[in-house]
Amino acid sequence: MATAPFAPFEWMIAWRYLRARRAEGGVSTMTWISLIGITLAVFALIATLSVRSGFRAEFVDTILGANAHVTVYQIGQVDEAGRIDRTIADYDTTAAALQVLPGVTRAAPLVRGQVMANLRSRNAGVEVFGLSATNLGTLPRIADPETSQGDITRFEQGVAIGSGVARELGAQVGDRIKLISPNGVRTAFGTSPRINAYEVTYIFSAGRYDIDRTRVYLPLAEAQSFFNRENVVDEIEVMVETPEAVDSYLASILMTAGERAQVWTWRDASGGFLRALEVEDNVMFIIMSILVLIAAMNIVSGLIMLVKNKGRDIGILRTMGLSEGSILRVFFICGAFTGVIGTAFGVILGCLFAVYIDPIFSVLMGGDWTPEKYGLYSLPAELHLDDVLSAVALSLGLSFIVTIFPARRAARMNPVEALRYE
Repeated sequence: MATAPFAPFEWMIAWRYLRARRAEGGVSTMTWISLIGITLAVFALIATLSVRSGFRAEFVDTILGANAHVTVYQIGQVDEAGRIDRTIADYDTTAAALQVLPGVTRAAPLVRGQVMANLRSRNAGVEVFGLSATNLGTLPRIADPETSQGDITRFEQGVAIGSGVARELGAQVGDRIKLISPNGVRTAFGTSPRINAYEVTYIFSAGRYDIDRTRVYLPLAEAQSFFNRENVVDEIEVMVETPEAVDSYLASILMTAGERAQVWTWRDASGGFLRALEVEDNVMFIIMSILVLIAAMNIVSGLIMLVKNKGRDIGILRTMGLSEGSILRVFFICGAFTGVIGTAFGVILGCLFAVYIDPIFSVLMGGDWTPEKYGLYSLPAELHLDDVLSAVALSLGLSFIVTIFPARRAARMNPVEALRYE
C-alpha cells in the first residue's frame, strides 16, 4: 500500500506506542530516561558554550577597553652616557600623524613605570601610566561613570587609581597617596629615590582584577617629571576602529611612525592566552558533543526494546498492507519525538542558566566568588544564537541518525516470522 510519507496514521501509531504502558508492551520508562538524558546533555552544551563565549568576550573587551590596540615604540639606541635609550622625542608630531591615519581612532603619548604606592603604612606595588587628561577620557573601561568614583575632570590635579589599588591601600577619593620611585632625583652622589604625594581624584574599575589591582594613571607632564622623562615619552598608544583586524593597520602605522619604530599589538600581548582559550573551546565542544551522543544512544536502546515488544504488531501491520517505509517512519517518529522534546527542554534550561548565571552561582558558591583567584568580578556568560543553533543541530542530528538503525530493523522484520514467534 503506497502512502505519502509521514501520513496521519503513521503519527497516530507512533503516538500510541509512545503512550503505551510497560504492561502493554511499551517502554515508557526507557523513553523518559532518553528524554531526560537528551535534556541534560543539551543543557550542558548550551551552558558550556555560553560561558565560553562570555569568558572570551569579557577578556577581549577588558583588553580593548583599557589597553592600547597597538603600542608604538622605538628601537633602543645607545646615548652619550652609554645607556640604551628607547624614548620618543617628537611624540606630539608622531601622535598627530598617527591620529589622522584611516581607521585610527586614538593616538596617545604615554610614560610608564613601576613604583611603590603608600598610604597610612600600607604599601602596594603599582604600574604608573602617564597620560594626558584628554586621552584618559577616551579609554572606555576607565572613563565609565557607572563603575567609577570621583571626578575624572579633576585628573590633572591628582591621580586616578584602580579599585583594587584603592582597596589594597584603603584609599578613598580625596586621600593623598605617596608614589615612591627608586629611580628618582639624580645628584652628585647618585640617584636617590623620589617620593611625591598626590591626591586621589578618581577611582576606576576596568572589570579585570589584575588591571584594577596594579594600575595608576598620572598626568603626562607630572609623569615625565617623576620618571625623568623630560620632553620624551616611552611609547604611543594607538586604538583602531576594528581591533579584530589590527594586523591590517600595521603597515601604515609603521610607515608613519618612522624607521626606528616597532609595534606591539594586543594580539601579541595576549595571543598565547587566546590560542589556549580557542583550543580549550574546541576540546570542550567535542567533549560535550560526546555527551550528547551518549544521551542519544539511549534512544537506540529504547527503540530496540520497543521493536522487540511490538513484533506482533509489526507483523499484523505488514499483513494489512503497510510498507517497509511506513513501519520505518513509525519507529523513526518514536525516536525523533524523544530527541525533539528533550532538545527543546534542554534549550530552555540552557538559556535560563545563561541569563540567570549570576544568582545561580551566588547560591551554589555561597557568594564566595573571589576576583583575586579568578581575575574577574563575576562569572561571564553570553548567549549567542549561533551557539544555540549549533547545539540544536547537533542534538537533533544525532537523535535522528541513531533512530534510523532500530527503525530500519523494524521495517525489515519478516511478518511471517514475527507472527509465528509471537
